[in-house]
Amino acid sequence: MSSSRSNSELERRIAGRRVATMANQEITMNDAPVVLGVNRTQDASVCLMHGSQLVWAIQKERLTRHKHHWGKPGDFRDHYAPRLPGLDRPIDVLVECYSSDPEIGQLPLYEAELRETLRLAPGWQSRRISHHLAHVYSVFHPSPFRDAAVMIVDGQGSQVSALTEHWNGAVGVPGDWREVSSFYRADRERIECIDKQVWNRDDAELVGLGMFYFLLTQTMFPGEGNEGKIMGLAPHGDPRALGLPPLDVDGFHVMIPAAWRAQLRERARFRYGEPGVRFSDCANLAAAGQRAFEEALLQVARWLHATTGMDNLCFAGGTGLNCSANERLLRETPFKHVFIPPAPSDAGTSIGCALYGLVELAGQRCEWRWTNDYLGPEPRLDAIEAALADCADLIVERPPGRDVLAVHMLDLLCARKVVGLFQGRSEFGPRALGHRSILGNPRHGHVRDWVNASVKQREWFRPLAPVVLEERVSDFFGVAGPSPFMQFAAPVHPEMAALVPAITHVDGTARLQTVGPRDDPLLRALLKGFEARTGVPVLLNTSFNGKDEPIVETPEEAVAAFRRMPLHALAMPPFLVRKRVEPELPE
Repeated sequence: MSSSRSNSELERRIAGRRVATMANQEITMNDAPVVLGVNRTQDASVCLMHGSQLVWAIQKERLTRHKHHWGKPGDFRDHYAPRLPGLDRPIDVLVECYSSDPEIGQLPLYEAELRETLRLAPGWQSRRISHHLAHVYSVFHPSPFRDAAVMIVDGQGSQVSALTEHWNGAVGVPGDWREVSSFYRADRERIECIDKQVWNRDDAELVGLGMFYFLLTQTMFPGEGNEGKIMGLAPHGDPRALGLPPLDVDGFHVMIPAAWRAQLRERARFRYGEPGVRFSDCANLAAAGQRAFEEALLQVARWLHATTGMDNLCFAGGTGLNCSANERLLRETPFKHVFIPPAPSDAGTSIGCALYGLVELAGQRCEWRWTNDYLGPEPRLDAIEAALADCADLIVERPPGRDVLAVHMLDLLCARKVVGLFQGRSEFGPRALGHRSILGNPRHGHVRDWVNASVKQREWFRPLAPVVLEERVSDFFGVAGPSPFMQFAAPVHPEMAALVPAITHVDGTARLQTVGPRDDPLLRALLKGFEARTGVPVLLNTSFNGKDEPIVETPEEAVAAFRRMPLHALAMPPFLVRKRVEPELPE
C-alpha cells in the first residue's frame, strides 16, 4: 500500500482543519491526525490514536474468543469495524506490520478490505514496517526515557529483504533470512539499528533466544502461548540434573548447542501429563532451559550496554514476558533502568505501528506514555445493566458508592471467598491488572490451590500473582520501586513469605503488581482496607478467564464466566453480584 501525498501536505491539511474547527471546541479531537496501527501476526491487534491520545488498543482474541488469534483478511469487516468505536472517522495515517507468515501472500486481499471497510481521508498515508521496528516503537516512544538502548528478542520476525529501517548488516549467501533479535540506539529524534541476529530458513538448525525458548516449551507443552508454564515449572527442578550446557553466545549471536537440540527432540520423554512421563524430568528440563535462557540473555544485554554505554534499556519481543529473567536484567546488568511494556509480545506491535505513523508519517511528537495498560474500549453502563437483566439465579445489589462496594468485597475476601472483578477499560496485555481480575486472600495457601484447580482448571504448579500497595512493597518484596505491569519476579522477604503463602512461589519469588496513589482507586481502596483488617497490604490476583480462554472483554462475557466458575461474587461497578447457590469455600 503506497502513500498518495507527502508529509508536508498532510501537515497543511491538519493545520487547515484546526483553523476550521476552532469555533467548536467540542470537536477539537479533529485537530490531530487519526492514526491506525495494525498487527497482522500472531496475537493480532489494532490501535487507534488521535494525535498522541491513544483512543483504544485491543487484541483480536478479545473479540473472537480465540486465544492468540492471527490476523486474517476480513478482520476489519467481521470483527473490528462492527465492535470498535471511532473506525467510522476518516483515517489519516495507516501503518501495518506483518511477520514471517503466509499472510504476506494475501496483501491484495488485506488492501481491498481496508479500502472497502474504512474511510480513508484525502491525502491519507500508509506504510508497512518490519516486525522488529514495530516492537521498537512500541517500547521506546511510550517509555519514560529520553534515550535508551533497545533490545528486541523473539522467535522470528520479518524477512531481511523487507526491512524498512536502515540496517547495513551483510547476511552472506542468498536465502530467506529472518530477524530473530535486533538492537538499537534510540532517542526522541532518531532510531539507529546497531545490529541484528538473522537466521536463514534454508538452514535446518534454528537459532536465537526466542526460538530456543519456543522449542523448550513445545517439548513439554505443545500449542501456542504456553511459555509461562515453563517459568512456573522451572523452580521445581534441578538445572544441573540433565547435564546440559549453556547456550553458545558470541556478542549478540545466540546459538543452540547440539546437546540441547538432541534433548529437545526427546518429546516422548518430556511431554507433560502424558502416561509414563515423570514430573521430575519435565521440571529438570524446564529448570535447565530457564537457567540457560537467563544466562544467555544477560550476556547479550551486557554486550549491548558495552556497545552503547547507555544507562537505560528498553526490552520487547515475546521473551520480554519472562519475569524471572527480567528481574535479573535489573539486578545483574550495568543498566540502571529497564522498561518493559505490559504487552512486549506481538500484540504490542499494533501500538508500535500507530506510534511510527504518528512520529514518522504525521511528523508529530509522541506524548503518550505507557503509564497504565487499561486501553480497551470503555464499557457502557447500559451494557452492564443489560448483562445483569433476567438473572434470576443471581443476586444483584447496587451498593451506594465505590467505598461501600469495597467494604462488601473485603467482607467476602476476608472470609476466604474468591471474587471476580470487572471494571472500566480492559487490559491490553496478557496480564490482568485489576480491571479483568480474580481476587483472593493471599494469607491461605489453599486459596491458590483451589483457584488453580477449580477456578482456572490449570496445572497445580502455576503461581498466582500479588497486587500490593506501592508504598508498602519494600516491606514484603525485594524490589526498589514501582512495578505496575507485573513484569518482574521479585523475591519475597523470607520473614513475610509465611504471611502470604498463596502468592509466594516455591522459589520464594512473586510476580508482583504495585498500585500507587495515582493508580486505580478501587484497587487502592481494597488494598488499604485489607491492610486495615489484616495488616497485609497484598491481595491475590489472577486473570479473569477460564481454561484455554482469553480474558473476558464484555459485561456479558464476565457474567457468563462468573456462572461457569465457582466464584463467590462478581464486582462489576456499580453492582455486586452473588449466586443464590454459593460455591463451597476453598479448602
